[in-house]
Amino acid sequence: MFGRSLLRWIDEEAAIYAISQLGNQRGVTKFMSEINFVSSARQGDIIELGITATHFGRTSITLRAEMRNKITRKSILTVEKMVFVNLSEQGGPASHGRTKDKLFEAYRRDPGTVEASAMSGKDVAAEVH
Repeated sequence: MFGRSLLRWIDEEAAIYAISQLGNQRGVTKFMSEINFVSSARQGDIIELGITATHFGRTSITLRAEMRNKITRKSILTVEKMVFVNLSEQGGPASHGRTKDKLFEAYRRDPGTVEASAMSGKDVAAEVH
């Protein structure tokens, strides 16, 4: 059951990250690669989740996620590829016009305007119950 909780957290955080990066709340998870369970987490462990944008397509964003033990930094699980598609108001794929370079350049100019880039180097931490 704990593995299901981890996957739910990853999917939720990855969706929030994709929405923030693309600036659109309309989007769907198109693909998630295999989940590699590297080690186990125990009750009381503090875990952190790191998400990185690895590719920007015309209508999509590809992310990588890793969940780690916050104290030991030991990897718990990884998801190498998650693809989210940006949607129009009509529900079809829509171009987002974003690239990694554009996001990082906007962040360098004004860190307050690009929330997701500020998040890209940080982790979301949670205590395992």
